[in-house]
Amino acid sequence: MDIATGAGLVGGIAVVFVLIMIDGGNFAAYFDKHAVIVIFGGATAATMLRFPFSVIVHGVPMGLRYAFNMRAIRPRELIDEITKIADVVKRSGPMAIENLEISDPFLAQGVRYIADGYDREFIRDTMERDRDNFLMHLDEGSKVYRAFGDCAPAWGMIGTILGMVTMFANMSDPSKLGPAMATALLATLYGALIANMITLPIADKLHVKLEEEDVSRTLIIDGVLLIRDAKSASLVREMLIAYLPHNHREEMAAEAA
Repeated sequence: MDIATGAGLVGGIAVVFVLIMIDGGNFAAYFDKHAVIVIFGGATAATMLRFPFSVIVHGVPMGLRYAFNMRAIRPRELIDEITKIADVVKRSGPMAIENLEISDPFLAQGVRYIADGYDREFIRDTMERDRDNFLMHLDEGSKVYRAFGDCAPAWGMIGTILGMVTMFANMSDPSKLGPAMATALLATLYGALIANMITLPIADKLHVKLEEEDVSRTLIIDGVLLIRDAKSASLVREMLIAYLPHNHREEMAAEAA
């Protein structure tokens, strides 16, 4: 699990909770059904106008899943695992890798192609297509959350304007001024909180995860193709180290030495 996502979300909620407690703890005063309808109904409708329904259906749950989950295996660990597989293939042939336990599903898929004897072009084209489709869906999830985050403050302003219209239209009736002002202020509050505490941070987190997955899956594809070409384990390792940050390259070079 990505602890940063959970900690950030809990921390944001805690800040709002503490502030309300400091101001008297009257949580009921911070709820208004009209503001909820304006924000959630309006922002959802605007987001649905921006994307096909299929993108929203796939993007929202996929975004939540990858915002809270860490990648099971990092590039440095991938290089170590691919190097071991290359060594097995070089020593015992492609059939020897059928019984290997491989932690990454995408790498396991590539290794299965090698064991089944598929040609180089098939492996590259198929794995690149799988990578691109996955990244496309992850990018769609990021765009859906960003769109909702863009819409929520705008709909907060719409709710504020509607509340002010109601307030000015009932200046002669003081009993209606309070609820109208609450709608006006709480709509802006809800929009700002949803955008800046939930949807926009999730969109940014998904963009980071997309870049990580792009690097990891491209590394895997190159590694699988090198294994398919029966390259030595040391050559595979040296070629894949280029995917790592400079400090990690030095550490792996020191370990190899």
